[in-house]
Amino acid sequence: MGMRIGYAAGAFDLFHVGHLNILRNARENCDRLIAGVVSDEMLRAVKGIEPVIPTAERAEIVRSIVYVDDVYVETSPNKLDAWEDVRFTHFFKGDDWRGTEKGLRLESDFRMVGVEVVYFPYTAHTSSTRLRHALDALTHNPLAVSG
Repeated sequence: MGMRIGYAAGAFDLFHVGHLNILRNARENCDRLIAGVVSDEMLRAVKGIEPVIPTAERAEIVRSIVYVDDVYVETSPNKLDAWEDVRFTHFFKGDDWRGTEKGLRLESDFRMVGVEVVYFPYTAHTSSTRLRHALDALTHNPLAVSG
């Protein structure tokens, strides 16, 4: 069996334990891990999200994680474009995608090029969306914070 090159993509904005968990789990299941960091432009266009941390800084944070061997900045919504550039053998994703329309399409696309999709448990209690909502609440109601 050849080298297992793993790829785990995400915004990695407001970096939290869920991000760390997926990178740790991914690294345990491959020989080399490349983290895909979704660019600011992609986050705005695809998810309608304004990133808190700019792309270059998110890439630097992720690059410094001990489990990550390299970082690839994603500028296309098509994961096959990332595969064309990186040539990974395993794609790691949170299991919140398993069985969904997006997940099934991803599995089908990657099956055609010989990439295995591996799901890891999604860290439900912590997410960037929840952190973003908490920050919004604090911004709009600063008196809600008591010291």
